[in-house]
Amino acid sequence: MQIGIAGLGRMGAAMAARLMDVGHTLSVWNRSKEKAKPLTDAGAKLVATPEELAEHSDTVITMLTDADAIDHVYNGENGLLSGDVTDRLFIEMSTVRPEVATALAKVVRASGARFVECPVGGTTGPARQGKLFGFMGADDGDAELAEPILNQLCRRLEHVGPVGSGALAKFTINMPLMIYYQALGEALAIARPLGLEPERLMDMIADSSGGPTMLKTRGPTIAKMMSGEETPVTFDIAGCVKDLQSMQAEGRARGLSLPLVQLTLACMEESASKGLAGKEAAAHSVYWANK
Repeated sequence: MQIGIAGLGRMGAAMAARLMDVGHTLSVWNRSKEKAKPLTDAGAKLVATPEELAEHSDTVITMLTDADAIDHVYNGENGLLSGDVTDRLFIEMSTVRPEVATALAKVVRASGARFVECPVGGTTGPARQGKLFGFMGADDGDAELAEPILNQLCRRLEHVGPVGSGALAKFTINMPLMIYYQALGEALAIARPLGLEPERLMDMIADSSGGPTMLKTRGPTIAKMMSGEETPVTFDIAGCVKDLQSMQAEGRARGLSLPLVQLTLACMEESASKGLAGKEAAAHSVYWANK
């Protein structure tokens, strides 16, 4: 299948490489063209505009930073919807509020195209291996069209309802993780007097009822951070701040009290302000442990 990918950040690039591995022909677009080089070296076609991307693709996947980026890429000059997109399938995979997805779906459908939202759980490693957790919001017919592609990216794909539902499901699974980063930092702070080696301490926590799945896989990396080693960035603190802000806004709009989200956001904003915005998300826990 001819697939277009708009947005070649860490996740978009990893998903693009995965789709090439399983045999799809790819066209790619990114605001910063240099990010496309590993993919074009592997055989992907770089196009000049989102409009051109849609023109050359049966299905277009977008993985973008925020609502403003989505609006620009879809609706801006030479955007995805600038030309004839009748019967194209658009799969929007960014983490944004439900209202962004529902508004976009209306515009896409008015252009004669089909629309699915599918934010995902997981980082670049699972993305590269096709082991993401997908939360699809779509009409049944559009979901059926998107499933073959999304099943190649996801180890588990859940159709959780109409457009907008995927965003809510993504907030649901991300919220405990974000809060856990803060809880882990505080736990590591109180453990300082023990004087245990980071590897041993992380192994103890991971093997306890206080160790989520993330810690069982990421514990060794966090231990390296605690020892001062640099580690690859799969999802950064700035992304955590953005997601927590979206969760807080969604909760406020729905009349929900989310005090832990509010506190975690304030703590993450502090670590970001200390120069850690571009660091791996778990670096927040290490920062808090050493305050």
